[in-house]
Amino acid sequence: MYPQLYNLVKQRYSCRQYLDKPVGRDLIAAVLDTARLAPSACNRQPWEFLVIDTDPLRGKVIESYGRDWVKNVPVFIVALGRHDEAWKRPTDGKDHTDIDVAIAVEHMCLAATSMNLGTCWICNFDAARLTADLGLPEGIEPIAIIPLGYPDPTASLPMKNRKPFDQVVKWGVY
Repeated sequence: MYPQLYNLVKQRYSCRQYLDKPVGRDLIAAVLDTARLAPSACNRQPWEFLVIDTDPLRGKVIESYGRDWVKNVPVFIVALGRHDEAWKRPTDGKDHTDIDVAIAVEHMCLAATSMNLGTCWICNFDAARLTADLGLPEGIEPIAIIPLGYPDPTASLPMKNRKPFDQVVKWGVY
């Protein structure tokens, strides 16, 4: 009845419980390739993605966020933005780095879901600490951390409370 994408979007959730099971590099690469293929304003692609799948760097990512639930995540993808490469809207100078990176990250999250992997957006982290700990050069900003792994099937799924359709969609003039 509904297209595959619609069903995939309905299945995706913010996974916060992972199995202690490594994710193969082939799957990680497939997830990352969907980010590479994502659209961006004027095709500037102002992003890079840093894969953190070994210690002690995993520990550095965990410390930048400071929540216990990430301690057993096998892989983190740090989505990086390059503001100097982003398109800026001419009328007001609005920088589209965060928007472009967000599109790429959601591509990764949906791809991971299609591969039976779990993800969660993390934006509440200490960006300055993570920048220093990962040795990021000037001009590279960590925008989001995406945990990636196999969801724990015994964990209860979070409720997806969404506003009703009519509350978020307007037709014509507001």
